Amino acid sequence: MSQENEHVECLIIGSGPAGYTAAIYAARADLKPIMYTGMQAGGQLTQTTDVENFPGYPQGIMGPEMMEDFRKQAERFGTDIRFGYVSSVDFSSAPHKVVVDEIKTITADTVIIATGATAKWLGLPSEQQYNGFGVSACAVCDGFFFKGQDVAIVGAGDTAAEEATYLAKLCNKVHLLVRRDEFRASKAMVARVLATPNIEVHYNTETQEILGNGKNVTAVKVINNKSNITSEIPVEGFFVAIGHKPNTDIFKGQLEMDETGYLLTKPGSTLTNIEGVFACGDVQDMYYRQAVTAAGSGCMAALDAERYLAAKEHPVEA
Repeated sequence: MSQENEHVECLIIGSGPAGYTAAIYAARADLKPIMYTGMQAGGQLTQTTDVENFPGYPQGIMGPEMMEDFRKQAERFGTDIRFGYVSSVDFSSAPHKVVVDEIKTITADTVIIATGATAKWLGLPSEQQYNGFGVSACAVCDGFFFKGQDVAIVGAGDTAAEEATYLAKLCNKVHLLVRRDEFRASKAMVARVLATPNIEVHYNTETQEILGNGKNVTAVKVINNKSNITSEIPVEGFFVAIGHKPNTDIFKGQLEMDETGYLLTKPGSTLTNIEGVFACGDVQDMYYRQAVTAAGSGCMAALDAERYLAAKEHPVEA
């Protein structure tokens, strides 16, 4: 199949708060950005219902609606937004080469990576059925909706321990479901969990099904993998905290990343180890993972790209 070719000044890979904010800033700086949305235009927020913690939306807003607002704002300033996915990259020489949908080659002076991360799920059909209706992969985002209620959270690492203690401040009771007979979390985090009176730890416990009334979660069915006894725990919220996977497979061998696949950026910037390639949002942030921090780093990436291009055009002599 013959390949089409196109050269751009600024290519943005991925949508969501980071990508769209980068696009707004890049377009206003006249970098004429082209964005490829990826297969999930709008990113993780399109799978979220109420967003109540993003500044400027006093009544809250639905995740997909907010992403539509971001998209319109990026388009208003001239961003060329295209539905498609980047299938491979070659950052070994400038300009950088990117292949879209396995057929179209684009060369770009700057590349902003905003491919995000994907929450790991247990893989239960009921998990997806009640996603946004009692099931969540982000306690900080959604814990508020379960104030004074009973919830369950599954996981055994630092994230699960941290989110359980966070939920304990808001909820009546937190059932922490740990698959083995011990945590994977650090000793300090485990000590914090065990010292919190309204967290009940269920060891050797696996989730079999999330139960609901067709609208909302009502309980979780679990099995003790030592005794083989099944039981139901009445809860109104079910949180999955078994980790996130950054969407970075296509950058392996090209960009520096940590052992879990998060892209490494120079501290206080969005610069990767390759000149002219910038990373923003959840693809390089395993710590905060919020829409507002992703948007902030998207702004940084566009400013970093703009300054990089300006320095290329008008180099400062030593």
